Amino acid sequence: MRKRREIRDGFSYHITARINRQEFIFESNEIKQMFMDVIRRAKGRYHFLIRNFCIMNNHIHFILKPLPGNSLSKIMQWILSVFAQKYNKLYGVIGHVWQGRFKSKIIENFRQYINTFIYIANNPVKAGIVKSAVDFKYNGITEIQKGCLDIVERPPNRILNIIWKKLNN
Repeated sequence: MRKRREIRDGFSYHITARINRQEFIFESNEIKQMFMDVIRRAKGRYHFLIRNFCIMNNHIHFILKPLPGNSLSKIMQWILSVFAQKYNKLYGVIGHVWQGRFKSKIIENFRQYINTFIYIANNPVKAGIVKSAVDFKYNGITEIQKGCLDIVERPPNRILNIIWKKLNN
């Protein structure tokens, strides 16, 4: 029997989901864009905030906060299943796209929020894809810098200043 997901109203979560068999299905910008379109649709259907995100070649990260009356599990189930359906239809394949269920970790305090935000932003840097987090197109920090806020919410300036300092060290 699998462990129950810990849920706390009003909290944000660090969400991760991996592609089945660790395949690099997100290598193509078209597929990354398709995933972002699914997120935009989900935001029209459910009420939640995304504070940061990163779409890597074989996994995704979010800082996601469900708003009152919305279920983290329902939001993520919808995003992942709609993307899987679109992906399978596009490539004419059947079967699982995602490796198991998504992982979620409650972000319990400000320090953990900042560290999680930086971890997500720096994922493509650590993978050797780019030299700076803002150089990666499919990253929340890049969207914030461009002022493109249809997926990600801009943090208050005091928080953004802390994030910029940590990213540039």
